[in-house]
Amino acid sequence: MEEIPRQRTLVLTGASRGIGHATVKRFSAEGWRVLTCSRQPFDARCPWPGGADNHIQIDLADPNDTIRAIDEIRAKLDGRLDALVNNAGISPKGPEGERLDTISTDLRTWGHVFHVNFFAPVVLARGLRDELAAAGGAIVNVTSIAGARVHPFAGAAYATSKAALAALTREMAHDFGPLGVRVNAIAPGEVETSILSPGTDRIVEKLPLRRLGQPGEVADVVYFLCSGQSSYVTGTEIEVNAGQHV
Repeated sequence: MEEIPRQRTLVLTGASRGIGHATVKRFSAEGWRVLTCSRQPFDARCPWPGGADNHIQIDLADPNDTIRAIDEIRAKLDGRLDALVNNAGISPKGPEGERLDTISTDLRTWGHVFHVNFFAPVVLARGLRDELAAAGGAIVNVTSIAGARVHPFAGAAYATSKAALAALTREMAHDFGPLGVRVNAIAPGEVETSILSPGTDRIVEKLPLRRLGQPGEVADVVYFLCSGQSSYVTGTEIEVNAGQHV
């Protein structure tokens, strides 16, 4: 009798919109079980299987709550986790929607941004290390084009947190590799989501591909990095930005 393949499982932060939403749909379409993590309770309008049973409400800005949620996530696993995607990120703006630079950003804002964008991925990866190792799993950290250059809209705290996350990806690849866990990053550029800033069209017209990216195009790269197709790839940051980095 042929053995039924084990269903693979993904833990995804920032699942409620944009790239995260597209990632849930991409993995669900491939038959994965997706555990979604966000600040909000599960929204019944979300169309994917599992619903509220596969949702963890977690405030990634609060280290204590992030640590608390580890046990809740582990209780929903069978001792194995095939992929962790650290997609959640925040990029605060000024009162008029302006970019917050190194001079104008309040110290508490720096801390808030780094807790969500940088420290939460560390806490989750460490907390789920055994389950990732048991599955020979993968970690994908979502960085940004802003982590490599000054961006007209992304603030200084956001940009530096994403640069730190890229460096963390290399460090984690080194440390998790002996456990059989691959760690990579993707760096999206101008992707058509609800958080686009006015004036993005002026950036897009200078991109080599001359268009916005779609969330599904980013989700495809995330899926590649979590699948067996990238089994010899680790410690890499893939630019998903229409050539914005060149």
